[in-house]
Amino acid sequence: MNFFITILTIKQIPNLSWSSNDPFNFKPKLKTFIYLLFGLILFGLGETLLITANQGVSPWTVLAQGLSFQLDLSIGITTFIVSIIVLFLWFPLKQKPGLGTLLNVILISIVIDLSTPILPYPKTFFYQVVQSLIAVLIVGIGSGFYLTANLGPGPRDGLMTGLQKLTNQPIALIRTVIEVTAVVIGFYLGGVVGIGTLLFAFGIGPAVSLGIFIVMKFFK
Repeated sequence: MNFFITILTIKQIPNLSWSSNDPFNFKPKLKTFIYLLFGLILFGLGETLLITANQGVSPWTVLAQGLSFQLDLSIGITTFIVSIIVLFLWFPLKQKPGLGTLLNVILISIVIDLSTPILPYPKTFFYQVVQSLIAVLIVGIGSGFYLTANLGPGPRDGLMTGLQKLTNQPIALIRTVIEVTAVVIGFYLGGVVGIGTLLFAFGIGPAVSLGIFIVMKFFK
């Protein structure tokens, strides 16, 4: 029980020996850069596993999908629009973009494109749900690595860390509120919600906290 309480009450991204001192650092140490890439690749693989599980996409994709229906635009364009809006929300939160922000947008998309044809497509409902849970866990662990690198978070993670600093609430709570809000708005606009979507919305907060805990404990 104490283990779960510890995870759910984590409030800060750790500053480890390999973390960058400046999020706006475009020439990080090799070890920092490797951990950043590793985290982003895990993140992309987790997103792909959620897609191929075929039980609902992530909350932000639901939001982009709902906007695409309302604005009669492609989901790619609305995903870009959502990212820009979220980045604008960074300014009052005093968040800084960096190398990690740029690579988040580029590398995760590449990993999804490359891994979609080769990752499992389970046929039964049970294995689809299991794969969705594994996907959320992998995204959380990947987030722990790339956020700890401190080279700039992705748009949604930057919103999470900014709100955490502003409110001083646990990361798990902040992330869950953000994801559930995205789902509710996306569903209202016409986006499709599945079990995988709900698992991601309510599970990603604790999963990110678990990822941060694993990094702090085993990758100092």
